Amino acid sequence: MGEKKFRSDQLWRSLYHDVSNSFEEMSTLSKPFRKSLREKYSISTLKEVMALTSSDRTTSKSLYRLCDGELIETVMMRYESDGHRRNRKTACISTQAGCALGCTFCATGQQGFRRNLTVGEIVAQVIEMQRVAIAEDLDQIDGGQRTKGEVQGVTNVVFMGMGEPLANYKNTISAIRVLNDGQGLNIGARHITVSTVGLIPEILKLADEDLQINLAISLHAPDNATRSQTMPVNKRYPVEELINACHKYAAKTKRRIFFEYVLLKEQNDSIEQAQKLGRLLNGLHCHVNLIPVNPTRDGPFERTDLIVAKSFQGGLKQYGIPSTVRMEKGIDINAGCGQLRERAIEILDN
Repeated sequence: MGEKKFRSDQLWRSLYHDVSNSFEEMSTLSKPFRKSLREKYSISTLKEVMALTSSDRTTSKSLYRLCDGELIETVMMRYESDGHRRNRKTACISTQAGCALGCTFCATGQQGFRRNLTVGEIVAQVIEMQRVAIAEDLDQIDGGQRTKGEVQGVTNVVFMGMGEPLANYKNTISAIRVLNDGQGLNIGARHITVSTVGLIPEILKLADEDLQINLAISLHAPDNATRSQTMPVNKRYPVEELINACHKYAAKTKRRIFFEYVLLKEQNDSIEQAQKLGRLLNGLHCHVNLIPVNPTRDGPFERTDLIVAKSFQGGLKQYGIPSTVRMEKGIDINAGCGQLRERAIEILDN
């Protein structure tokens, strides 16, 4: 555009640090440059078409329409300090419109795959949540003293929304580098988590990226027979091969791996399955998150109750596997992946 090189740094900071809504807000740029940008470009490709907040105010979910009409979801989860960690605001973001992997307990998997999101569409979700988080922080500051040091904003990002992040590998990695950039959103790599159903080639590739992010594996069963019933990808990448890849990843990165285990009533939640999972993960630097399922309209599974979940956790403890029964967020607003889109489609169709 014929501008001096330092203008790109100013523009970058305005977009990713100041999270400007418009080019007119970018006061560090000259008026002619702002005018030229406004005529040629737009800042965000997202248009919010629905937003819900849980009754306890800790979880909010937005449904965004993209420029081609596709709908994606983004969730903000708010956690108070628990004595070990400070207050956190976690953005859960999508990487695809739909998903091709067809996990039977997932609302997104029941909707099919349409396309990958661009880097801009992925990052824009965090920027939208950052604007919300900053506004909340400013509202909570006593006496109207709005100092930069008191504004926390989004602290964590999890790639656990619609789609399989590692199936959109290049754009996911590029988005992570933007989010992590010190002159932008500056979200620490160790506060970024990428979830995958277990695409082994991409897991091994990720180990070579030199990113200190967290890897979360959607496991959901300790054996091939059970896992294949709910996760078709297991037929391509069986459990034993997946766990072997996890050992390689942990050895190379020196990072603990998180395993997501959605508890499905009378499907994968028995004490015997817990013990089998303990044996499977024995010797691997890991942590298991136990998640009672968010039931979906067309899904065949019911939630495991807390007593059974605690029993399952006890089975893991026998093998020294650390675990947490995940704090439930947003049940009353269909916060599970894909559920708000499903609800919106119903409304639009009627």
